[in-house]
Amino acid sequence: MNPDSDNFPPQLAQRFLLFFLREDLAEEVLGDLEEKFYARMEEGSVFNAKLNYWYQVMHYLRPFAIRNFKSSTFNLNHYAMYKSYFKIGWRNLAKHKGYSFINIGGLAVGMMVAMLIGLWIYDELSFNQYHQNYDRLAWVMQNQMFDDGIQTWGWQAMQLGPELRTNYGAYFEHVITASFPQDRTLQIGEKALTRTGIFMEPTAPEMLSLRMLSGTPQGLVEPNSVLLTESTARAIFNNQDPIDKVLKLGEQEVKVTGVYEDLPNNSSFADVAFIAPWELHVKTLPDWLDWGNSWFQTIVQIADHAEMEQVSAAIKEVKMKHCDEGDAKFKPELFLQPLSKTYLYSEFEQGVNVGGRIQYVWLFGIVGAFVLLLACINFMNLSTARSEKRAREIGIRKAVGSLRSQLIHQFFTESVLIAGLAFVGALILVQLILQPFNEVADKEINMLWLSPTFWLFGVSFVLLTAVLAGSYPALYLSSLRAVSVLKGTFRAGRMATLPRRVLVVVQFTVSISLIVGTIVVFQQIQFVKNRPIGYNLNRLLTIPLKNDQINQRFETFRNELLQTGAVEEVAKSESSLTSTDVSNSGFDWKGKDPGMKDGFVTMRVSHEFGKTVDWEIVEGRDFSRDFVTDSVGFIINEAAAAYMGLDNPVGEQVKWGEGAVYTIIGVVNDMITHSPYDPVRQMIFFIDYKRSEVANVKLKPSVSIPEALAKIETVYQKHDPVNPFEYYFADEQYAEKFRAEERIGKLAGFFAILAIFISCLGLFGLASYVAEQRTKEIGIRKVLGASVGQLWQLLSKDFVLLVLISCLIAAPLAYYFLHGWLQNYEYRTDISWWIFVLAGLGALGITLLTVSFQTIKAALSNPVKSLRSE
Repeated sequence: MNPDSDNFPPQLAQRFLLFFLREDLAEEVLGDLEEKFYARMEEGSVFNAKLNYWYQVMHYLRPFAIRNFKSSTFNLNHYAMYKSYFKIGWRNLAKHKGYSFINIGGLAVGMMVAMLIGLWIYDELSFNQYHQNYDRLAWVMQNQMFDDGIQTWGWQAMQLGPELRTNYGAYFEHVITASFPQDRTLQIGEKALTRTGIFMEPTAPEMLSLRMLSGTPQGLVEPNSVLLTESTARAIFNNQDPIDKVLKLGEQEVKVTGVYEDLPNNSSFADVAFIAPWELHVKTLPDWLDWGNSWFQTIVQIADHAEMEQVSAAIKEVKMKHCDEGDAKFKPELFLQPLSKTYLYSEFEQGVNVGGRIQYVWLFGIVGAFVLLLACINFMNLSTARSEKRAREIGIRKAVGSLRSQLIHQFFTESVLIAGLAFVGALILVQLILQPFNEVADKEINMLWLSPTFWLFGVSFVLLTAVLAGSYPALYLSSLRAVSVLKGTFRAGRMATLPRRVLVVVQFTVSISLIVGTIVVFQQIQFVKNRPIGYNLNRLLTIPLKNDQINQRFETFRNELLQTGAVEEVAKSESSLTSTDVSNSGFDWKGKDPGMKDGFVTMRVSHEFGKTVDWEIVEGRDFSRDFVTDSVGFIINEAAAAYMGLDNPVGEQVKWGEGAVYTIIGVVNDMITHSPYDPVRQMIFFIDYKRSEVANVKLKPSVSIPEALAKIETVYQKHDPVNPFEYYFADEQYAEKFRAEERIGKLAGFFAILAIFISCLGLFGLASYVAEQRTKEIGIRKVLGASVGQLWQLLSKDFVLLVLISCLIAAPLAYYFLHGWLQNYEYRTDISWWIFVLAGLGALGITLLTVSFQTIKAALSNPVKSLRSE
């Protein structure tokens, strides 16, 4: 056979011979041959006369090529080889722009989700790591045994700190007593700001490793001093040097002795704007506080030679040794909760830690892995779907001597190229979406551009994704037989589509499960929101009382508010009704078991409290100024009546400790004053005008809220000219109780939408490929009279079937995991059947919309063009 200039171009023949003479040109020549052969095969029929001649020439020379390749394997220019691989991969991407966009875009979105979740998890896991030796810092916690189980809390007696320093000092580097964070007014001249602060003992700045910007960490040694965060100092003093400046902290004058760097958002002390000396707080406390009054927190740093478990065991009985007989029956036990676990492992049941936010870290980590897997599935599906066209390329390369290992390297190189481009796209997407993501997640996450660890993980991430996404195409395509492909006898067959079908089912199983999970989370939130709360939140205002003068002249303050015409009723209380945390024990009543370990939530109120919050009297009556004896009267809720075992509680007498005997004058309906997800706790209300922290104000509905607030502020400033007027709406405070679950629901919904998007992106690519492959069949069917609807049904039914299978698999999986999640809540919804139907119909509808674009486009095409395509 003698090639002429048309069938076998001389310059190509010359280069083909150089292939055997110059080993260093092997890869370059092979790349040129592949490009020309591949282009010719795309243009027309697979085996025309010209290509048949070339095939015979290569088939004859193939043994020599293989022998030559094997002998020169170790002499190849690897740089040129991989450069050729990248060049071939880039040409392939540029030639099929649609499929390239789907591949790269899908991977980029999957990587973006994985990056966002990775940054979120990093922020969660690095909580409190700002503080040096954070793994040796701990809160002292305690378990107390009640009849309804063991309760765990972090409130301690103020005597505990000195006791640990004196008798257990060998175990600790630092022991400090501190108040809980509380709002205070910082004022200099006419400028006043309200900030959250904390009172701590002098060694606290050293223990918390605060980074001082000016002043000294020993500043708290002075009794009338204060340390400010950088942002607080700037807000008060602008650009002036704050050191040694005097300002008022509430009603006391203090000197600024230090300014420290603002703590990051992922610190337990992030909201603390100032630290004041503990001794300054002690001055305001009553002198009767003993071991039975747990009002404070104790924070420790254990010694380098000690272990948390060892120290916990050593201090376990400390409080028990100092309790009186009444408190001893609750068997208090102390233990240490490491600062490193306080945030993620904050939930206790029956005195045992059962986790906390760590469950969400695992949850979103799994979601991120699955979403990335969905994107990789798209790549594998589209790569294998186009295997017939890539098969010709593989056949040619094998015919001229390419080894299977080299083909595998080529496809992995293309995977790295695609993954690299997707990684760049993911970085851009993350940067664009990070701010709104932070708002939803309530975070201050930033990209770690300057972190070597981030880039190390990023490169590893790309390589791992490339291997994961490119493994199946590389191994599958490189295994094709050259003879079968080039003779035209290669057929993918029905079984070749099975892996793609399985992967599509996996994609939609994950997506449907995420949809179901999102619906259940929001259903649980709505279920709890619809729970009767037992009082009226509408137009109920909570005003913190920061000045003792208002407490002492509360009746005057109340009367002036009523005279404004904007207020319907006013009452004092120990705390806001939406956040009652004070509990007491030591109550005795008729019929009580002598061994019973009682516990009640208690609230000090004024006479008009019930009218202000609109509680419902179930039995007896409300507090009244007409009855002097109401000063020793109790109003209990229904849960307390049941807890005490009283069928007719009104009129029953209750003794509290060694004090007065109280009489139950009324029973009110159960009110949600703590977590709306938990059962209502037993509660006692009683009159006490001395210890109150808030004023509850019910606004008249006939007066607009801005007008009412302006009138209330005027009265408030008259009675407290020092502190700025602050207020909170009770309905907004109550809504805060749902923020954590709502945030998780929004994040889950966000990831579910992206999972569906990625799945549909892959489905779109597969549908377009199927329509392209069946172009001739569609043309013949149209000529024979098939309608557009029939063709649409023909091309769509396979995808619909896969989604239906996904629904059947996703339903039991989602139910199993969501049922377990709901067990964390005492008050919870049921998982209804309609959720699965809705999620399935939604996925089916989205699938039909995605597939229909390509199928209808193919069905409407001109059959003449399709039948003349070959």
